Amino acid sequence: MKTLRFAFLASCQLIVVVLATSLGAQQAPPAAQAPQPAAAAGRGRGPVPVDARVQIRSHHFAGTNEDIPYALFVSSKVTPDRKAPMIVTLHGLGGTHTTMMRPNAIDLAEAGGYILLAPMGYNPRGWYGIPAGPRRGGPPPNAAANPNAAPANPTAALPGVGRQGPPPGALNAANDPPNVRELSEKETLEVVELARKEFNVDDNRTYLMGHSMGGAGTYYLAVKYPERWAAIATLAPAAFGLDPNSLGKIPKMPVMVVHGDMDTAVPVALSRTWVETMKGLNMTHQYIEVPGGDHGSVISSHQAEIFAFFAKYAKPAR
Repeated sequence: MKTLRFAFLASCQLIVVVLATSLGAQQAPPAAQAPQPAAAAGRGRGPVPVDARVQIRSHHFAGTNEDIPYALFVSSKVTPDRKAPMIVTLHGLGGTHTTMMRPNAIDLAEAGGYILLAPMGYNPRGWYGIPAGPRRGGPPPNAAANPNAAPANPTAALPGVGRQGPPPGALNAANDPPNVRELSEKETLEVVELARKEFNVDDNRTYLMGHSMGGAGTYYLAVKYPERWAAIATLAPAAFGLDPNSLGKIPKMPVMVVHGDMDTAVPVALSRTWVETMKGLNMTHQYIEVPGGDHGSVISSHQAEIFAFFAKYAKPAR
């Protein structure tokens, strides 16, 4: 029985790796990696080599009584006697805490004196708290048994928006708890609080960005916790189940969007709709549509512009 169980789990993990790669959790050539702890069962490892400057840590998550990893970079310019800006960066579906820790992001964080923090979000499939919902045409056949299915897509009828991501439940693991989305949100915010307690973080210059699932999570967490963020950036955000009109709750939040026009996982038409909503709300925003950009390439392609965008905005001092 144990042999059969291990074989089943191994096959599930193989499916996760294959599908995650197609959604932009890009594989990279072999390279030297910084030492890091073995990943917990079902969580996988970071899909890109870990920059030696990145700290791989873990914390005990009381919500599930597990030790969960997260990644951290602290610029050499950060000192205890001076408030430091912080960027929280969220990975996409199938990614991990190391996915967004690309060398160019680390270089920019070092130059700008940033703390760069990358939570796991509990696991690679957590959606950072975005509620699950039925897809266009009604709930999927396994909706009742699968609370972690892909979110609903109210924009699916838009020109250029095709089939939305993997089939419902395709990236669910057999051992995912039924409240994995709630746990993802809670674990993400818990890691942010750990950093705030350890470092002299500038709460007026704390920013949020994310790719794909993490981009959708960025929208969701910005609307739900607007007091936490000075500005946000979304990269090819898979915001299928979210209402762009929710931005009406954060009309003063500066937003940057980057999306490739050759993205086949999250069609660019989706971001165009969100940007049109921003225009209608007179929101401060910047939209970069990358000619020839695909779903994964936008993770790294415009980090300099994102950091420059963040540097322009801070919440008013209290």
